[in-house]
Amino acid sequence: MTLLAVLLVCLLAQPALQFYVPGVAPQDFKDGSPIDVRAVKMTSAHTQLPYEYYSLELCKPKSGVVEYFSQNIGQIIRGERIVNTPYVVEMKKNVECRVLCQDKKWDGKASAETSYRIEHEYFVHLIMDNLPCATRFSMPDTGEVQYEPGYRLGYHSNGKNYINNHLKFVLKYHLDEDTDTYRVVGFLIETQSVDKTGLEIRDDGTCSVSSTGPQEVSLTAETGLHFTYQVVWERSQVKWASRWDVYLEMADTQIHWFSIVNSVVVVFFLSGIITMIIIRTLRRDIAKYNMAEEDLEESIEETGWKLVHGDVFRPPINNRLFAAVIGSGIQIFSMLGITIFFAMLGMLSPASRGALLTAAIFLYEFLGLVAGYYSGRLYRTMKGKEWKAAAFLTSTLYPGIVFGIGFFINLFIWGKHSSGAIPFTTMLSVGAMWFGISLPLVFLGYYFGYRKQPYEHPVRTNQIPRQVPGQVWYMHPVVCTLMAGILPFGACFIELFFIFSAIYENQFYYMFGFLFLVFIILVISCSQISIVMVYFQLCGEDYQWWWRSFAVSGGSAVYVAAYSIFYFCTKLEIDEFVPTLLYFSYTSIMVITFWLLTGTIGFYAAYAFIRKIYAAVKID
Repeated sequence: MTLLAVLLVCLLAQPALQFYVPGVAPQDFKDGSPIDVRAVKMTSAHTQLPYEYYSLELCKPKSGVVEYFSQNIGQIIRGERIVNTPYVVEMKKNVECRVLCQDKKWDGKASAETSYRIEHEYFVHLIMDNLPCATRFSMPDTGEVQYEPGYRLGYHSNGKNYINNHLKFVLKYHLDEDTDTYRVVGFLIETQSVDKTGLEIRDDGTCSVSSTGPQEVSLTAETGLHFTYQVVWERSQVKWASRWDVYLEMADTQIHWFSIVNSVVVVFFLSGIITMIIIRTLRRDIAKYNMAEEDLEESIEETGWKLVHGDVFRPPINNRLFAAVIGSGIQIFSMLGITIFFAMLGMLSPASRGALLTAAIFLYEFLGLVAGYYSGRLYRTMKGKEWKAAAFLTSTLYPGIVFGIGFFINLFIWGKHSSGAIPFTTMLSVGAMWFGISLPLVFLGYYFGYRKQPYEHPVRTNQIPRQVPGQVWYMHPVVCTLMAGILPFGACFIELFFIFSAIYENQFYYMFGFLFLVFIILVISCSQISIVMVYFQLCGEDYQWWWRSFAVSGGSAVYVAAYSIFYFCTKLEIDEFVPTLLYFSYTSIMVITFWLLTGTIGFYAAYAFIRKIYAAVKID
């Protein structure tokens, strides 16, 4: 009943998520008040390498001073470098045509760089009143109007590159008649490429477009051009709290709904079947094992999980590494659960730029206490002696992998002069946070966890280990892992598509209600499949279940890795070395994170299950 209640709450809460829950306070403007237009970055789905706005020789502010605005860790990692621009926009003041800068000259190198970015379909992202700009377009097959973040730097046609050097800002405002103040509720951009000769510039800085001929950017030679813009204000009935709706509407929302509900139904159906089989089989086993003495030998010959009662709690090999892996998984599980929950409540909305990633990093640091405690107690249970070494391994295992991969790929991104390269000072800051917060908290948690009584086991462990008989082919660890990974992956692969789109195609991801529901289903399916596979393993008199329970439950990470390759081949048009390396480096971090998460869930489910069933039978 609890699961049904959670399901109903999540499904009923979904319509409310279509309204933007503000992460910042609204700003009111008077008629004629100036509004800053800022640039965030340039992005391309073809290269995955973001660049800051002034990486090209674009028009600088009139004062000549480029001002960088403060950013959080999440924004820096995502490659955002927010700067001021020379656009002058005033509330409710239309501008027919104004010169941004004239007689701009690019040498051959600047022209070649601009041409490269136009060919790779780079988008420029501007924000005004913390609202990102968007471009409107129609779907070719249905004619349905859709919006995409940013505007295209230019376009490629007949072997030539043309830059969009004339922008039309279509701005929408909402009037509060009680206070006679205005709020920005829409920021659309219509682009146009206008040849230098097709612009008539007046002495007062205004202009008129007399030709629609495009402005070509030379591939090697010098390029001369003007930059102009137009401002059009329109009144809108959209309220400030709903102004993000246009960005968050997806073309395939119905498919998203259908797929999620379908996954929910299938997973709950399969989980119900698995639970029924396990309960019926277990009841029969326990009833046989607890029969009178004369019937006991016959029942033991039929099923074998009781035969290994003297070895089932024998500590695994590499118990220090096992404790570190489980500790890392607990830290990731806690961090993801809390982050997704608060994001579902709207506290980490897209308006709070970088807040989601920043919150996840800080939560991970502080949850080292939880990871240390549970890992320390488990290490004590597995008869570990060197708890300080185990604590150090737990605190460095996952961060070390992430930092190693991140630093390696960063060397290549630095070489491309991309804003996606994490600055060295930011690396030092994150390292200092880990060394000053996470590492001491893991040791503190280990200190208390290791001093606490170990987990109680219902049966004693024999001194001499039992020999494991030969196993049938389908109980091989690789086969078990591949079979077990299908169910958890089936629960989340639809959501995986939207997450990949948000990361690699610069889309907004906001359906955290769906994600929280999928997270719950993932926990249930990983627990169920791990219990089933470990039960079959014990029936085959193989008691080495510790690492196996982690591996089979984490098998879905294999399918996530396979899906990432499929997504790369079918959805992304990446053909250069560094972008390819970037994609697979970041994806490998996702796969390792998913593996630790699902493996830890499976282990704890199997551990609780085994302690329960061996406590239910009478042991001589």
